Amino acid sequence: MTHIKDAIESADNPLGTWISVGHPTIAEATAQLDLDFLLVDMEHTTMDLETIESMARGVDAAPGDTDMIVRVPWNDPVRLKRVIDIGVAGVMVPMVGSAEEAEELVRALRYPPDGIRGIAGSRATRYGKNFKEYVTSANGSILTIAQIETERGMENAREVAAVEGIDSLFVGPADLSGSLGMFAEWDSEEFDEAVQSIIDDGHAADVPVGTLTTDIGGDAIESRVEQGFDFLIAGKDVALLMDSVEVAIDNYAQALDKPVSASDD
Repeated sequence: MTHIKDAIESADNPLGTWISVGHPTIAEATAQLDLDFLLVDMEHTTMDLETIESMARGVDAAPGDTDMIVRVPWNDPVRLKRVIDIGVAGVMVPMVGSAEEAEELVRALRYPPDGIRGIAGSRATRYGKNFKEYVTSANGSILTIAQIETERGMENAREVAAVEGIDSLFVGPADLSGSLGMFAEWDSEEFDEAVQSIIDDGHAADVPVGTLTTDIGGDAIESRVEQGFDFLIAGKDVALLMDSVEVAIDNYAQALDKPVSASDD
């Protein structure tokens, strides 16, 4: 069992951050921080499998216990097989809308007779060095996160969470708000009730629920914790970079506007 899978199952409130820049330096540098995991996004980026493999090596090279989870583009058994053969700690799958789709996801990640994952030597098996050991113990070891981000998924969240092998639900706030016809209405009572229903359904099935907050200042993180989320992804790499540069721009502008003090004469 990986560090992050154990942390989520043990309700240790793990924290991660979002990586959308496909470069191993970003993955390795961020993995050195006191984070439980990185979420590397393949759904809305141009990353290919070779990039994901290089980033996995970067994370593994960093000191500490930070794990790497990959959000794949879709609930596609071929793509899922190739990603987990790299040896990542877990996967997040977008737009899971029913128990049947959740069952397909679990089967794609498991070797026969429990699933349909093809058996072969790969980085996950140390290129065949621990082939038999890995194949006999891999089923159930990969953190499996189903994203709930549509109205259909919200309505079926309890059934999705109840599927054996689904380790966690994850609320995708942007897509969920769009699906419900209230895009970006984060503070509306209706959207809050929709999100709360997913949290409650996950907890009713004894399955933890996580979400993303891009706002790492103010009370956004505290608010998500109080809402009942069991783990968070806080911040996105590009947004954090841009925000930091904007702070530097503002500080420099303020410094130039300051009057010269007597000690500067």
